[in-house]
Amino acid sequence: MGGNKRFVEGKTIKPRQDMNVVKKLEDGQEPFATIVGCSDSRVPNEMIFDQGLGDLFIIRTAGQVSAAASYGSMEFATLKLKTKLIVVLGHTECGAVAAAVERPENVPGHIVTLINEIKPAVAKCSHLPGNQVNNAVRQNVIDQVNNLRDLEPILHKKYVDGEILIVGAVYDIHTGKVEFLEETLINLPQPKKDDEK
Repeated sequence: MGGNKRFVEGKTIKPRQDMNVVKKLEDGQEPFATIVGCSDSRVPNEMIFDQGLGDLFIIRTAGQVSAAASYGSMEFATLKLKTKLIVVLGHTECGAVAAAVERPENVPGHIVTLINEIKPAVAKCSHLPGNQVNNAVRQNVIDQVNNLRDLEPILHKKYVDGEILIVGAVYDIHTGKVEFLEETLINLPQPKKDDEK
């Protein structure tokens, strides 16, 4: 959050972005967070959070729609790299979400897979006032956070045991600001004490 604040205010420090860090990371990585984000070129994760090499483990697909390979990547980050935070990061004016809202006919190739994964979020918020696409972006993030929290066998257990946090956020492409969604921050599990594990 501090890094995004620096980015929005034009005070980025571009940390850990030199050859010394490249050398330090030759033998491994220890990212503190996993970002499950959209492929959109306007949302470069390390830049918008003002982070550097080795800080973030990034998984990107259009509409941040996850499938088996994405789930495996998240589990790898959690088990092997010991990341403690997963952020599902949507963004305003998302093209994949817009396509699901518009419900085009004859969608070519595998693009229909993305649209079909987003349609439930579109349906849940179709009655809401305001921008349909941005309402659906928000709901899509919330739904994906809930799906990851329930994902067996690894993420669900680590989440309910309080070993990892899984939260959602939306990046505003107009302002550069990341808003963490309150709906994903309430009732977070508390870490268990050593004698309760």
